Amino acid sequence: MISKRIQDAINEQIVHEFFSSYLYLSMSAYFQGMNLPGFAHWMMIQSSEEYSHALKLYNHIIERGGKVELEAIAKPKGDYKSPLDVMKKVLEHEQKITGLIHTLYELASKEKDYPGQIMLQWFVTEQVEEEKSANEVIHLLKQIGDAPAGLIMLDRQLGARKSG
Repeated sequence: MISKRIQDAINEQIVHEFFSSYLYLSMSAYFQGMNLPGFAHWMMIQSSEEYSHALKLYNHIIERGGKVELEAIAKPKGDYKSPLDVMKKVLEHEQKITGLIHTLYELASKEKDYPGQIMLQWFVTEQVEEEKSANEVIHLLKQIGDAPAGLIMLDRQLGARKSG
């Protein structure tokens, strides 16, 4: 049985994961409006992944006999200065999520919640990949600068991303 303290903390993280999905969906819409379908596709996959992260946490609570309590999701920002601005916001957001996952893992450790620690280890590893992916796109956008041809090539590259 999951403790009330862990259950409440995971319920809070579910909200953060659903917000991440919603945020990336809004970023996808931003890129669609800029006629950058590859960036939009990349963000749509991000949105889908974040949604699945929320469900992973949701299922963990259910499997351990707990109660899922869904809260309201805040409205994400929808306007950005540039693709680079968007990707910097993605990195900042992922760094925030990493901190929240680490705090949750620390709580699971203090509570001696071994099943929770095992499940959260997956998230710790996933956050390393999330930050790495955002950083890679940021570095490429910085290299491209104001070159439209470079942006088009990167858009095509991001459009080839497979989900999973």
